[in-house]
Order: sequence, then structure tokens, then C-alpha cells
Amino acid sequence: MSELILPNYVQELCEGLIEEQLRSDLLRSYGLEPRHKMLLVGAPGNGKTTLAEAIAESLMVPFYTVRYEQLIGSYLGETASRLSQLFDYARTRPCVLFFDEFETLGKERGDTHETGEIKRVVSSLLLQIDSLPSYVIVIAATNHDILLDKAAWRRFQIRVELPPPTRAALSAWLSLYERKNDLDFGIEPETIAKKIYGCSFAEAEEIATEIYRRYVLSMPADNTKRITNEVLRLWAKQRQQGEARERSDG
Repeated sequence: MSELILPNYVQELCEGLIEEQLRSDLLRSYGLEPRHKMLLVGAPGNGKTTLAEAIAESLMVPFYTVRYEQLIGSYLGETASRLSQLFDYARTRPCVLFFDEFETLGKERGDTHETGEIKRVVSSLLLQIDSLPSYVIVIAATNHDILLDKAAWRRFQIRVELPPPTRAALSAWLSLYERKNDLDFGIEPETIAKKIYGCSFAEAEEIATEIYRRYVLSMPADNTKRITNEVLRLWAKQRQQGEARERSDG
């Protein structure tokens, strides 16, 4: 958690969830249960999966990612049966159960394009989530929260939106990357953040890692400022090309 750059309110919500889980015995002695269901909303690359992994690491529990291609069956009732097996396994010990692209399973049941089987799967999923003990933390992530079934939305006690990084957040993340890897970009992180503003944390990591990779390959005759400028120049060119394609496709 200490390596993540999060808005203050997101940090507080996550720290609250972690504290409740770590002090669950105290809560139960007063007839209370810790919260254990969280929904993360945000565009791709802004840290939903990383945050879920960090929560599991903080609690020192296993992190399980649900693979939809292994859940969805082609026969009637097969998907619901696999869901039941999944949740039965999750109940065996404290863990974090992570559903990425949750809208794939948690679609709005009122969608006229969905089959009766999908609607039954959603109903089964919601019932299974409801029946989980509080030591099993369910974290669901979605890029399209408007597609979620309203009942699915209400199931989650904590709902967090992860916004795209600000320039200050990008600068802080780049500074952290430097310290973590004993690296000097040769250019101030604030300047790099200004140049790449608008990208996600995942894109920022790709840029920083490419700089680091080139730096390692160029040792001992290294010049990180030149390398950083070259990587930023290529990234800006790729971004322009991508935007041009989007305009032409539109």
C-alpha cells in the first residue's frame, strides 16, 4: 500500500477495510462484522488490480483472480455450478477474491439482449456473494459501472472510483520509481509528468521501465537524460499516431 499513489479518500477507505479485517475479533466481540465487499470503478491502467493485490498483501492472505473463460460454460446450469465450486473453495480460508471486468458477470438483468441463462447466473452470483463469510474479501473491478446490475452495485459496502492520475500523482509515482530502482531519470519527475500528462499509471510504468531498460543496456557509458528524452520523444510520436487513427476511425 505504501508504494501506491492514491487519492486521500481512497487511501482512507482502504486503510479502514484493512484495519477492520485485522481487528475483526474486536468487532465481533461487539456483535459487528468487518466490511469485506469492495467495488473498484475506473478506466483501464489506473490501478484497480494493483490496489486489490496490495490489500491482499497487507492482510497477508492469498489473492485469487477469477478467470471468466474457465467459469462460463456452454451448457445449461454449468456456469452456476462452477460459480458454486469457486465460492465453496474461497470459503476454506481468509483470502481476497478478485473479479476483474465484473460487468461480464454482473450485467444488468433487465438487459433485453441477455438470455435467461445469464440472468440466472447473475442471480446465483449475487446470492453467493451474500453468503460469503466476512473473512473472504470480495473485490470487484469494472470499467463500465453503468452496465452493472443495480442489485450487484448495492451488494458492495465500499464503492471506490479510481480517477486518472493528476500531474502531481504522476510526478509522485515517478519519484517513487526512481527511489525504488536507484535510478535518476536525468530530468525532474515534475517535468516528465507534464510531458506525459493524460496517460494512465500503467502507461507511466511502461515509459519508466523502458527508460530503465535502456539505461541498463547502455551501462557503463550511460546518459539517462538522453535516454529519457529519447523515450519521451518516441512515446509522444506513438501517442500522436494513435490519436490520428482514432480520428480517422471516427
